[in-house]
Amino acid sequence: MAARSQKKFWKLGRKESDTSVFDVNADAELIIREGNYQYNVHDLVRKFGSSLEIFLPFVVEERLNRLFTVFDRNIKQLGYKGKFFYHYPMKVNQNREAVLPLVSEGAHLEVGSHNELALVRKLWESDSVNTKIRILCNGPKTKNYVDLIHHLAERAVRVVPIIEDAAELDEFKEFKGDIGVRVNLQVKVRSHWDKKADRFGLLADEIVDLGKIRNLKLLHYHIGSQIERGADIIAAMKEALHVFRKVRAANPSLDTLDIGGGFAIPYEKKPMYSLESVSKQMIAVLKRLADQWEMPHPNIVVEWGRHVMAPAQITIFRIVSAKAVPKGLAKFWYIIDGSFMNDLLDTWAIHQKWHIVPVNRLNDKKKHRVWLAGLSCDSDDKYTARDGYVSLPRLEDLNPGEDLYIAIFDTGAYQDAFASHHCLLSSPLKLVLQNGIVTVARKRETADDIGKLFGW
Repeated sequence: MAARSQKKFWKLGRKESDTSVFDVNADAELIIREGNYQYNVHDLVRKFGSSLEIFLPFVVEERLNRLFTVFDRNIKQLGYKGKFFYHYPMKVNQNREAVLPLVSEGAHLEVGSHNELALVRKLWESDSVNTKIRILCNGPKTKNYVDLIHHLAERAVRVVPIIEDAAELDEFKEFKGDIGVRVNLQVKVRSHWDKKADRFGLLADEIVDLGKIRNLKLLHYHIGSQIERGADIIAAMKEALHVFRKVRAANPSLDTLDIGGGFAIPYEKKPMYSLESVSKQMIAVLKRLADQWEMPHPNIVVEWGRHVMAPAQITIFRIVSAKAVPKGLAKFWYIIDGSFMNDLLDTWAIHQKWHIVPVNRLNDKKKHRVWLAGLSCDSDDKYTARDGYVSLPRLEDLNPGEDLYIAIFDTGAYQDAFASHHCLLSSPLKLVLQNGIVTVARKRETADDIGKLFGW
């Protein structure tokens, strides 16, 4: 199978599939391209061992800059008067190698807890960030969280508490900086978020009934994760803008609509809505309604963390053994040297489906239908894919001493924060690839390292 055919079969080198930086070399091995730099994934995993995470900061930077470019272009073309801002939600991936590239490219931040805000304080105190950076503070406000918000505000940090309920509003009634409020919209969308009741935010009527809110700057909402239809993003925004209009009647300082997160990525590399189309629709609708109501065009904030972060990491496993499946769509279990429940928890928690590609032997024509299983002694530590199986090269075709490795794509969002140590298994070693340089960001844990986490 020629390299071109291999790329097509494994859906590599496609912008619409978020695999544009991946390619296949003449030896049928997976490679990563960063401009004219090139990294051989097979070489990396043989050198550093597996399991292995490979993080790509340049992908984060490219995706954020594309977000700015698309929105700024549509704002200019449509004559929109509001400004566009991106706030990265740190809960998506709090690792230093993930956050700093975004900050360097102009992202503001969003935090959801005292501990996340404490990391921002570290950045601020090290004099590492622009003094104009803005921090949105979401989530339930514990006393230490509230105290830290006030502490940073007194030191001229642009922290904006987002009010979740009336009690929180009392905590910030004397706050001198900007305030935001979160609305619990009633629109329902198709997404990973299937909760019948949302405990976050205030209902629209409750916010309106509050009347004047001192220094109210921003109206925030969040309707789901991995939203399946672009039309749902627009429908929620319309409802929010109607609320925005009512609240602004008593609060003329309100000038920013925070659309929150939820923009999906193509985990399974199937067609979905595009950034270009959704962005253009968003701005067109906001402009039309604001003009109709003779209201200034609101500034726009998005918190699309998964969109910028998920494609920036792949996770590599070695197939350590195979076991026949007596009855099933698959012929074999392929056992990996890691754990889905530990390293890719969304596989178990929300039944996430992944794009899986061999690291080597990409040109093998003969393949087995397989199920994948992790090293933990748990029956749920498995992956069977949307179609009921994964097609991978046959182990019997390997050369003596050769191993088969697989890459799981789009693992940059949430998986590190959710990672666990079920059966006391070690987390993957992590590499960072940037500017042609390979850096070890996190060493592989030893048994002693993990034991210490549990008091041994």
